[in-house]
Amino acid sequence: MELTGKVALVTGASRGIGEDIARELGRAGCAVAICARTETVKDNRLPGTIHSVAQAIRDEGGRAEGIVMDMREPESVASGVARTVEVFGRLDIVVNNAAILVPGTIESIQPRHIDLIWQVDLRGPILLMREAIPHLRAAGGGHIINVSSVAGVFPGPGPYKEARKGGAFYGMIKSGLERLSQGLAMELQDDRIAVNVLSPQGRIKTPGNLFATNDPENPNLDFEAATAMARGARWICEQPATVTGNIWFDEDLCRAKGIALD
Repeated sequence: MELTGKVALVTGASRGIGEDIARELGRAGCAVAICARTETVKDNRLPGTIHSVAQAIRDEGGRAEGIVMDMREPESVASGVARTVEVFGRLDIVVNNAAILVPGTIESIQPRHIDLIWQVDLRGPILLMREAIPHLRAAGGGHIINVSSVAGVFPGPGPYKEARKGGAFYGMIKSGLERLSQGLAMELQDDRIAVNVLSPQGRIKTPGNLFATNDPENPNLDFEAATAMARGARWICEQPATVTGNIWFDEDLCRAKGIALD
């Protein structure tokens, strides 16, 4: 699919993986809705806002708009999609990237944190896709990319050599997102709407990834670019809608398709 003139909505796009995907799609010719909550920097460990990323795309000759979207709030999700279509006139691509990791075991995690991870990481993407699908259909089809994680891979039966603790909730949510993605891929294939999953192969030192261990007074700002995620996402969006229902890992995908990362 030729991306020039297409419109992409990327969540969690004020920094990190979302920013890199948004800027790559901007370079490919998409107009990009930069969606997240952050309009001003309130913590030095989390630099970047929806407006700074939108400006960076415009500085490179692209089109972009910062749009506030809180994935916990259904009204905010709906209004963000409506605003995207109002500004750009259509919607062709949705990248569900926004997520939060809440550590803890089943005994230590607080009920409010269970609600938070469910609302941001799974309910939010469900609501966003629900709002976006009519617009994708009206555009003649399009792409949905749901960003997952290696945490979503089933660990299989024990006993385990490494008994890792604290990631069961995040893994559960990401596994659910992957199953939902393939189910929707089947449901939407006749509408020429592709639904695929893309995950980082491993840890990417983004602001969000380093946040919990970063010094709030003297933060480490030496972040890693999510190049493989960004270029992998672009490649997916360039494919016909028949390329659907896949669960890909960024480095494997780039290697298999000969996508340059330099």
